[in-house]
Amino acid sequence: MKFFFLIIFSIKMPRTQRNDNFIDKTFTVVADILLKVLPTSQREKQAFSYYRNGMSAQAEGEYAEALQNYYEAMRLEIDAYDRSYILYNIGLIHTSNGEHGRALEYYYQALERNPSLSSALNNIAVIYHYRGEQAIENGQSEISQILFEKAADYWKEAIRLAPTNYIEAQNWLKMTGRG
Repeated sequence: MKFFFLIIFSIKMPRTQRNDNFIDKTFTVVADILLKVLPTSQREKQAFSYYRNGMSAQAEGEYAEALQNYYEAMRLEIDAYDRSYILYNIGLIHTSNGEHGRALEYYYQALERNPSLSSALNNIAVIYHYRGEQAIENGQSEISQILFEKAADYWKEAIRLAPTNYIEAQNWLKMTGRG
């Protein structure tokens, strides 16, 4: 549950106090306090710290550093729910790098640990939709329809879990008759 607190304070959390930004320092202080007061083991606190550092590096576009931190957090973290967010963020990095196959692997792993992670469902749908668009460009209309159906299935589940989110997906589902 410690990542729940991080999500609340996840605008941007720098790895060090080197930034002069008041908001960055405030979030760092709050996260450090949470690390100290949460009833967790030293191992869990280390995992949280690596996760926090990974998020900060990711926010700054330092993907290699973020991945190193996430892998360390995965090595230490035992809670399935918390691991789901680490896996999800690794998936985001692979998506950003255009490695959609690898991203899907991490999103699926995140969902295995946390089936209610609607953002992972949405990102899977986005990848399938993108691949459907690529199939159309390559003249593979039958394959595109299969990919669009997969996207629709994942978006429907994401919308079921978070009905007020994913408005563009909801519109796409209605416009294409898949809603």
